[in-house]
Amino acid sequence: MELKHFIDTQDFTKAELLDLIKLIRLIKQADKQGATPKLLEGASLAMLFEEPSTRTRISFEVGMTELGGHALYLKPGEIHLGVRESLSDTAQVISRYVDVIMARTLKHETMLGLVENATVPVINGLTDYNHPTQVVCDVLTMIEHAPEGKKLEDFNVTFVGDATNVLSSLMFICTRLGMNFTHAAPKKYQAPDAWMEIAKANCKQSGGSIRVMEDPIDAVKDADFIYTDLWWWVGQEDEIPERRAAFMPRYQVNMDLIEHAPEHVKFMHCLPASRGVEATDEVMDSDHSIIFDQAENRLHTEKGLLVWLVYPHLKKASAEQKAVHAGQIVDFLESHF
Repeated sequence: MELKHFIDTQDFTKAELLDLIKLIRLIKQADKQGATPKLLEGASLAMLFEEPSTRTRISFEVGMTELGGHALYLKPGEIHLGVRESLSDTAQVISRYVDVIMARTLKHETMLGLVENATVPVINGLTDYNHPTQVVCDVLTMIEHAPEGKKLEDFNVTFVGDATNVLSSLMFICTRLGMNFTHAAPKKYQAPDAWMEIAKANCKQSGGSIRVMEDPIDAVKDADFIYTDLWWWVGQEDEIPERRAAFMPRYQVNMDLIEHAPEHVKFMHCLPASRGVEATDEVMDSDHSIIFDQAENRLHTEKGLLVWLVYPHLKKASAEQKAVHAGQIVDFLESHF
């Protein structure tokens, strides 16, 4: 079977993404009954991190364990990732030890280098360009909180804030699936032309729509979901005063902005959040907020992704094969010791 990686939702069709979400929902149903099947028994996951993580690290480690496998956390600076050993060598060596690699890298080029040289599936746990595992989780959460009578293709999703790696991913998956997507931000911080070209191509194929504007009030007037993210990322610390001045207070998601949206609107944030900055406590802790449902769904999403990518490639020995090998090994040991 062909080796698959999960690096960008653009690598998959609408049908494939919906199949993945269906699998995740089946696994979540099993989890809620305490009946998660050990589909990855004996499998190992290498988790490579160039920066710390809460949700990504915990969700993948717990998910792999609950599926019967083992997860190895390789924290920042703990292995040679293009330092003292080529990225190619590292990817090939790790592939000989584990069944799947999940990586969180500062640069997207590093992720692509892992994919080019790994011989097992690679999952993108976040780069400076995108965060695909997060947005699969987000779509699952939207489906679970769908406005009454609306199907997925009718969803209106508004992202208020900076053109982050989450914005690119959310824009891509929503337009891929045929949703109506809006980005509201100061002109300087709007989605770049390259991202817009991808989103427009998706819309042409899926029937979705894409808008970018400066007015956040206009952007949320029909929103079923309002999403925001941090206003600065790693390496942008020097820009914080400029960015804060550009976004505050107009683009802060507060109750005044929520009141310009439909009554049923739900608030989303990938977390971690700077409370009181891009969103207020009042919004984050309100009945509109589904941020902790999102956070929980990272666990179920990681489980689904791991099963989807790894299960087809696992060696599944029969009881007879296991007995033969066990017998040979025991015979050897008993004859020598």
